[in-house]
Amino acid sequence: MHNPNVALSQVEEEQLPVPKHKLKGWRHFLGLYAGEHVAATEFVFGATFVALGATMTDILLGLLIGNILAVLSWTLITTPIAVETRLSLYTYLQKIAGSSMTRLYNWANVIIFTVISAAMITVSATAVRFALNIPAQLNWYPTNAWFVLVVLAVGIIVVFVAMYGFNAVSNFSRICAPWLFTMFVCGPLVLMPELSNAVLGQTGISSWSEFMHIGSVSVWTGLDANGEPGIGLLEVIGFSWAANTITHFGLIDMALLRYAKKRRYGLCTSAGMLFGHYVAWISAGIMGAGTAVLVQKSIVELDPGDVAFHALGLSGLVIVIVAGWTTANANLYRAGLAAQAIFENHSRNRTTFIVGLVTIVIACFPFVFTKLLPLLTYAGLLVVPVGGIVFAEHFLFKKLGLTRYWLSYKKLSHSKPAITSWAVGLIFGFGLNALDIISFYYLFIPTWIVTIATYTLLAKKHGAAEPYHEEKEEMEAFDNRVEAYHEELALKEPVIEDDKTVLTFALTMISVISLGVSILTAIHAMFFSADMIAYESNKTMFFNTGFACTVIYFVTAYWAMQRKKQVVTYSDQELENAAASSTK
Repeated sequence: MHNPNVALSQVEEEQLPVPKHKLKGWRHFLGLYAGEHVAATEFVFGATFVALGATMTDILLGLLIGNILAVLSWTLITTPIAVETRLSLYTYLQKIAGSSMTRLYNWANVIIFTVISAAMITVSATAVRFALNIPAQLNWYPTNAWFVLVVLAVGIIVVFVAMYGFNAVSNFSRICAPWLFTMFVCGPLVLMPELSNAVLGQTGISSWSEFMHIGSVSVWTGLDANGEPGIGLLEVIGFSWAANTITHFGLIDMALLRYAKKRRYGLCTSAGMLFGHYVAWISAGIMGAGTAVLVQKSIVELDPGDVAFHALGLSGLVIVIVAGWTTANANLYRAGLAAQAIFENHSRNRTTFIVGLVTIVIACFPFVFTKLLPLLTYAGLLVVPVGGIVFAEHFLFKKLGLTRYWLSYKKLSHSKPAITSWAVGLIFGFGLNALDIISFYYLFIPTWIVTIATYTLLAKKHGAAEPYHEEKEEMEAFDNRVEAYHEELALKEPVIEDDKTVLTFALTMISVISLGVSILTAIHAMFFSADMIAYESNKTMFFNTGFACTVIYFVTAYWAMQRKKQVVTYSDQELENAAASSTK
């Protein structure tokens, strides 16, 4: 809890609730989640479902149900806590669990985000590997020195950008989402005639039943890589729900959703789940299977570079590099922040550099992306108990007659109930996994429930049952001071207006048209290829046109983005006049 007498200007912005004038609308979150969840990992997951032997029906239905459950988890669990407190998980955790627990949690985040960053660097390296004709890395360890050098080169770029140029990459990532989605739509369209010819002996598809037959025979066959019966509907639902437990049940996305004006903006995560994961995972599976047919290899022998190039040509190499690069930068930035919170005497740049070096070493080992599915599930299991602790304190304590923020009221820096509950949750979750009682995709649910029950009982015993009337009044007075302080800041905030000039509009339209041309040439390859000779010609046309449109899109979209926002500042007198008129 903050010292009530401290000057608010001396308190770090992250330690205070988000002010009203910085809240964002629903369009912001649609774009944010679309950009974050259409990434290079989709190539990995799409191929994984094929290799695990899911059926086509299980994929179409299971991914839909699982991703809807993920959207509901963000909407019903993460967003309400974020909107009501306007705090990030780290700040909230400091208030209810103390510095010791927060330090442990930061260590967990360093590990998780380092591994995810390493996986994305490896994914990007597969595109460069393919371009340089370096053999695919199919073992858990590197088997080619040139591949290691590629990883080092890609990794060094990622580390330095995360240290010094993250804002530029963050802005660039915003314009990647429409193009990434376009490419994931184009890939299956371009490769479908290849699959159709292999299964039906013809390049054209005339009905939904033919499409289902092709998918069932050549993509999601129901048999895994060893020819054994694969995963079923429940496993597909479980994975697609559990893939993002770190951010929804684990509450890390409180950092993003605390800026939402309304709770229902949690539904905007559907832009990432339904358009990103659902469509992109299905598309990646089709692209992987089509490439396997084309090169006559098993899908488990292909990496993202192989799949993307054969489906999209040079644009495919761009998609793997860009998507992997931008995702790695965001996660390495998070890892550096978490490390800096642990080593407070060092700058974020220094901690990011050190964590980045470790990340590059890990990235040299291909298992980090080939085993990304279980790695993400176990990472979720690591942080879900923390989400359970916060959920209990925020949602349940008041209903049970317990006091929220009791640790802050007692002015303690160490929470035995929180640390013990986290340990119990981890032992319980990983114990269930060792005993193989339920599918490990669903381990997060009983782990979350057990942690909530444990923390509630222990917190009640250690002081949460006390009323703390004076302390509550003190915190309420502090919150009122913060609100008044934010109102002062709002008056000094520069006004940002959209640039509506003709040039900006033209650049935006050109970027949109370039995406449309890519989709049209992909549609032409699918529906206007009478035979394989015509198909090869149409596919080549798509490769050439698609790459040209890719270049045009990024040039015009980035140029338009740079022009679109114009900051307009006002003099003190104008600010006073505006404030006076707003009170009339």
